[in-house]
Amino acid sequence: MKKLVPVLVTVLLVATIAILVISRANQVQYLTVFKGNTSQQPVEIIFDHYQDTQCGMLIERMLDSAQAAAPDGKTWFFDDVGCMALWLGDNKHRDEMVLWVYTRDTEEWIDGRVAWYSRADRTTMHYGFAAYAKNRDGRVAFDEMYRKMMRGENLTNPYTRKELIGNN
Repeated sequence: MKKLVPVLVTVLLVATIAILVISRANQVQYLTVFKGNTSQQPVEIIFDHYQDTQCGMLIERMLDSAQAAAPDGKTWFFDDVGCMALWLGDNKHRDEMVLWVYTRDTEEWIDGRVAWYSRADRTTMHYGFAAYAKNRDGRVAFDEMYRKMMRGENLTNPYTRKELIGNN
């Protein structure tokens, strides 16, 4: 009996921890796809509840966030414009999507296909492409930003980083 007590205590402790972990996992529901957005307008983001569809990070701020809204009412969320571009690369319906980006200069949602993108800003996932409503020197249009992301020409690439910002 004395040998059985430590085993029973260990089993009871492991079972309690497992129950706590499972019950916590059932309580926290992160959202990667919002359904019912048939108007394809930007969805109000709830911080630490919506999860980036591409990288899996929780969206913690509006700055640099993006959304892709499909005609069937589904909306996907991204914490970085670069994540949206990478996700679009794998999506066969990318041309049907309405893309929304949160701009740094006007702090509002605008159509991601008409926004202008910097190449060397500090962004959530360090790609460097931040969205702006107004064009300035050095900013690129959506199609160029998309191509550069698909080719890996962003600040996560050491050669591109050195070209754009030096050794910083």
